[in-house]
Amino acid sequence: MSEVAVECDLGSLFGDVRDQGDRPTCLAFAASDAHAALRAGWEPLSCEYAFYQAQRRSNRPPKVGALLPDMLDALRDDGQPQEEGWPYLHATPPDGADWSPPEDVGEIYRRLGTVRPESVDEILQSLDAGKPIMVLMTLSRSFYSPPESGIIKPQPDEQPIFSLRHAVVAIGHGLVDGERAILVRNSWGEDWGLRGCAWLTESFLTPRLMRLAALTEEINGPDARQAA
Repeated sequence: MSEVAVECDLGSLFGDVRDQGDRPTCLAFAASDAHAALRAGWEPLSCEYAFYQAQRRSNRPPKVGALLPDMLDALRDDGQPQEEGWPYLHATPPDGADWSPPEDVGEIYRRLGTVRPESVDEILQSLDAGKPIMVLMTLSRSFYSPPESGIIKPQPDEQPIFSLRHAVVAIGHGLVDGERAILVRNSWGEDWGLRGCAWLTESFLTPRLMRLAALTEEINGPDARQAA
């Protein structure tokens, strides 16, 4: 059985993996967890609030996924409170007209973000600097059922399914049989992979890698647009 020679692991910056359920909120979870990991101490941030603000920007309903530019703009301009400010809704709201945050969600935290070049080198550079990075990718069947080792490799006849798109957070890297591998944190609960995480070999990730996004400076004060 293959083993991982771990070279970087930022898992200590995170708390327990959460579960998005059947909702198309993977990007909100990835952005929220990456944001929370950059703050001192681990306090989960509201995925619901981030998802709502991203969808509001392009008038998208809660039954479809968010777009990366909208999510980055939402974190910059609208920010997000802690999870308790607007807890995650495990069922998609039936009517977007009735979907809105509570009047008082508590303190708002804002952060700048930027799209980065799509490469494993870029992921390693960010991780080695101590910063997790958001990974947008396509899926294929091996991703759904990681083996006991938690190492996901492509099968000989396995191709990316471009209609299946997902977002995770890269939190570590290492070597598997001499091949580079990225440790990702998913949002499918702790029953997936290694308590919610898995190692993606470079040969699996590279043909499926779509976008990378890094969160950078925290924004303080009420007017995020001026700070941006």
